[in-house]
Amino acid sequence: MWRVASRSVLTSLVLAGTVVVAPVAQAEPVPVIVPTVVAVVPHDPGAYSEGLEFDGPALYEATGEVGKSELRQVDPATGAVIRAVPLPNDYFGEGIAVVGDSIWQLTYRDGVAIEWDKATFTPRREVPIQGQGWGLCHDGARFIASDGSDRLRFFDPAFTETGSIQVTRDGQPLSGLNELECVNGQVWAAAWPDDTFVRIDPGTGVVNLVADVSTLWPAEQRNSRLVVSGIAHIAGSEYLISGKEWPQSYRVLLP
Repeated sequence: MWRVASRSVLTSLVLAGTVVVAPVAQAEPVPVIVPTVVAVVPHDPGAYSEGLEFDGPALYEATGEVGKSELRQVDPATGAVIRAVPLPNDYFGEGIAVVGDSIWQLTYRDGVAIEWDKATFTPRREVPIQGQGWGLCHDGARFIASDGSDRLRFFDPAFTETGSIQVTRDGQPLSGLNELECVNGQVWAAAWPDDTFVRIDPGTGVVNLVADVSTLWPAEQRNSRLVVSGIAHIAGSEYLISGKEWPQSYRVLLP
């Protein structure tokens, strides 16, 4: 159950040798919404899903694990795999972002981002990056990435890192940021390992909305490996949500 706790924090200020105690407002708890399911779609239970993105009507999915990672195009109506290629060098695949005729993909601990040719599913190049790669999206001007910490990282079109920002929820750092989706200037992030997606203002790092998706496939019916992971924007307030090795995905409305 979600409850709002009313509280304040006292901060001491020293003015002309006198200690003045002034109340400082605590961040208000962010609103929490529950998705409305509009359709259930089959999903390959062998897909350890790491990235999910629509490009027009085409749906792309990245799967992970060493020696098993693939870049896929998937039928959004049936969940059937239309085409798939393994990642080079047994890389552990992570999040993807479609930009023009390219698909960019992070790798987990391999220290590279891969640029794929969208039409042929062949790698064009690899770009070295620092740290881990988890989620990835593109806001129309730059790449935004997560690494499992409480930070969003920013990359220019050449995939050179340009900065980062800390993400907070209710005034506290929020770690475990995973798969990302850029939508209308905001960033949705899977908040691993919880059954939630958080919407982040990338200018401030502040979470301004939380989607509780725990009712989609209840945790008591899963093991700890089968976590929520993927979110892909369809149109308006409609999204596709999936998880690692889930047997089905969900088309939902996030009001």
